[in-house]
Amino acid sequence: MPSPAPPSLRLGAHTVIALTDGRGPFFSPRTDAFPDATPEQWAAADAFDPGSVDADGRWMLQFRAFAIRSDRGVTLVDAGIGPADSPAASWAPVPGRLPEELAAAGIDPAEVSNVVLTHLHTDHVGWAVVGDEQRPYFPNAEYLLQRNEVEAVKMINPQLDAALLDPLRRAGRLRLLDGDAALRTGERVVATPGHTPGHQSVLVASGRELAAVTGDLLVHAIQLLNPGLAYAHEMDPATAKRSRERLLTTESATTLHLATPHLTEPFISA
Repeated sequence: MPSPAPPSLRLGAHTVIALTDGRGPFFSPRTDAFPDATPEQWAAADAFDPGSVDADGRWMLQFRAFAIRSDRGVTLVDAGIGPADSPAASWAPVPGRLPEELAAAGIDPAEVSNVVLTHLHTDHVGWAVVGDEQRPYFPNAEYLLQRNEVEAVKMINPQLDAALLDPLRRAGRLRLLDGDAALRTGERVVATPGHTPGHQSVLVASGRELAAVTGDLLVHAIQLLNPGLAYAHEMDPATAKRSRERLLTTESATTLHLATPHLTEPFISA
């Protein structure tokens, strides 16, 4: 039986499609990840997103990528946890099912024209390059990263220099951005640094309605309810806080939809 169509959000000419690669627990207690959070803040976050904690108190994450489809083409934001031998295998619930999710959405990897990697953490790049031959899984796509992110790869995750960046360079598929950029497919990439030096998010606009594919600018509901709360795995918490607050308080939108990789629900209205 074919997989059901993944959940989606329509904004004008664009459809944002949530592609779930996997689900599993975080590698450490959530109280370690947010050491300054109060019991009241945890209670409010659990009421907002009860699926994020299991019966044993473990933080349960969804691992999602998002496809943005329009008549101008398909943009993929992030590439999931990847196959069984992916760089995320040491901690994430591989193998992922992104290929099946793409098929259920009616998307052939060859028709993807942009792959925006929000940052260089292993659970966001898993299907970008695959196989012993290290081939780009999306053969006709440009892979977009912020230059600051690539220059910091040795600090973020050294293994990804050889496992991801070098194959993309050899294939002529790596495109570096310096800050915000408009894509030919109609979306806008915006720099949202802090989680990593070159973290980026993707915006889709239709009139006064805006969808933001957040990447790890927002990893748990506790950050949505308390944007100033520091996350232990942010490389620059102060900058991450400013990036998060700037996105959540945008004045250009009447309605702001958040497309989140790790919360239980893929789409949230902020």
